[in-house]
Amino acid sequence: MKKIVFAGVIFNLFFSLLSAQTMSGPLSPDRIFINPALKPFYHGVASGDPLTDRVILWTRVTPDSTVFGTVAVTWEVALDTGFTQSVLTGNTTTGDSKDYTVHVDAIGLQPNTYYYYRFEALGVKSITGRTKTLPVGADVDTLRFAVVSCSSFDAGYYHAYESIAKRNDVDAVLHLGDYIYEGGGTPFSADRTHSPNYEILNLMDYRMRHSQYKLDPDLRYAHQQYPFICVWDDHEIANDAWTGGAENHDPATEGDWDDRRYAATKAYAEWMPLRLPDPGDTLKIYRSFDYGDLVRLTMLDSRHYGRNEQSSSTNNDTSRTLLGNPQLQWFKNDLITSTAQWNLIGQQVMMAPLEVFGFPVNQDQWDGYPAERTRIWDYVRNNNIENFVVLTGDIHSSWANDLPYNSNYEPTSGEHSVGVEYVTTSITSTNSPISFPLGVIQAANNHIKYADLSQHGYVILDVNRERTQGDWHYVSSTTDTAYTNIFGEGWYVNDAERFLRQANGPSVPSSIVNQIQAPLAPGFEIVTDIQPSEAENIAMLASYPNPFTTNFVVEYHIQKAADIQIQISDINGNILKTIAVGRREKGLHAIRIDSENLPSGNYFMTILSDKTATGKWVLKVK
Repeated sequence: MKKIVFAGVIFNLFFSLLSAQTMSGPLSPDRIFINPALKPFYHGVASGDPLTDRVILWTRVTPDSTVFGTVAVTWEVALDTGFTQSVLTGNTTTGDSKDYTVHVDAIGLQPNTYYYYRFEALGVKSITGRTKTLPVGADVDTLRFAVVSCSSFDAGYYHAYESIAKRNDVDAVLHLGDYIYEGGGTPFSADRTHSPNYEILNLMDYRMRHSQYKLDPDLRYAHQQYPFICVWDDHEIANDAWTGGAENHDPATEGDWDDRRYAATKAYAEWMPLRLPDPGDTLKIYRSFDYGDLVRLTMLDSRHYGRNEQSSSTNNDTSRTLLGNPQLQWFKNDLITSTAQWNLIGQQVMMAPLEVFGFPVNQDQWDGYPAERTRIWDYVRNNNIENFVVLTGDIHSSWANDLPYNSNYEPTSGEHSVGVEYVTTSITSTNSPISFPLGVIQAANNHIKYADLSQHGYVILDVNRERTQGDWHYVSSTTDTAYTNIFGEGWYVNDAERFLRQANGPSVPSSIVNQIQAPLAPGFEIVTDIQPSEAENIAMLASYPNPFTTNFVVEYHIQKAADIQIQISDINGNILKTIAVGRREKGLHAIRIDSENLPSGNYFMTILSDKTATGKWVLKVK
């Protein structure tokens, strides 16, 4: 949640390779568990950063008790869900240095084509994912994106992700940041508690938090069906971050900021399906994608790469920067070299002014960096860059804005608007604490055409040759397991215009009208009548660090409540240590264990559920 400055489950579904194209629901915590038969791919599959001839394919292998070090992985891409039309196969490896995550850049694909993919490791195949490559040239006249942001696990159920997955009408999901949250805090429900249940600071912590989020069935379902194109915001590291620190980072008690930032960005690079522009620089994430000659999608980092520290008062210092000069120059070149009809800009914080009584409401937004905003808008106008559409997250609320170039802006005609902005609300994160009534806000900001401060959901962005329309879609609840879908409003900008008009209703995808949408990847089925045996009750997910010196953390998931013990034994089976953990409820758990000065070597850790051994993990002491 952002600090507004006023001036002056960890669950898994039982996967079934059925032909059904939708997932039964609604999801309910007592109907979801990790199925041991899915090991080692508990976290599902994902794809991202598609290009015309390639796409990143991702998974995570959870090794078993016999594995330590490198794991061999094979992958396959096909044109059909049954893999009878295989087009690419390959081999790779993973290991503890990258937390057993897998990234494959599948090169040699055809443009504008749906593909299905899967992995195999340790003798087991993963579920099947679906992805899509980018079109070339004039080979596209319509596109649809789901635009999302701010998905705190402990704030609610991911119904919006499920809703997007079941639509089957978008080309990609654009995640604008706050994919994970770094805090501990009090969850709305016991089954949505963050793991670990404290503020995360180091590489082990960030890896565990990413693991937890990827186990959520709704998020995993969305990843399975669509390629994601992602950038981060602040909570992937710490609240209200800038290049030298964050509001939620105290060096005196939480260590060096650069160390924390490195740990967070390394975990992000491991656990997200993205292609880093510079593999040697995990902090550089800005990049662009061309969807033929219809759309250039530019993803910016307005948070970590070059941002100066936020100011608590209006600051017109022209040297202050949100992007940093290298990224700003790259952005300008990206705009001027674009040959696409529409220029979509994915970034984190609201670009349009938001003032009440003449003062900015939030200095964390572009209002805190007005000189740089003016430089960008000058560049757009002076170079006649048309169809400038900004996509924004961060603020946990919905906004449709013109971008007023100066005080001459005319709200009726849209004259002197540079472009338009669509701000998506949060998937779950608590709504922004803006205390002013909407009427006051819109009276003071006549460029704001639509706002909603209380609902959760996403934006569907529909782009064609005539116009770009943004539709706000909401879910009725994030705290009840049952929900319904609600349409908010739709606003569009015509080709060669720079201002918004209200739509009569939601956009209709041409893919559905023409019935050419590819089938979803074989989906989920919630199974209610399968109960795990004692020998299957625990899924062991990770042990950090490994090798270790003095202590380590083990992460495991219980499918039903049990009394838990942990045993450490040597390679000959001699028990050296027994830890009585106690009664634990269903869900994800983690415990820190002291080595008690074990000599260097290999050991086995065994978790017992109600005194029945349920799994072993190889440990190595340095």
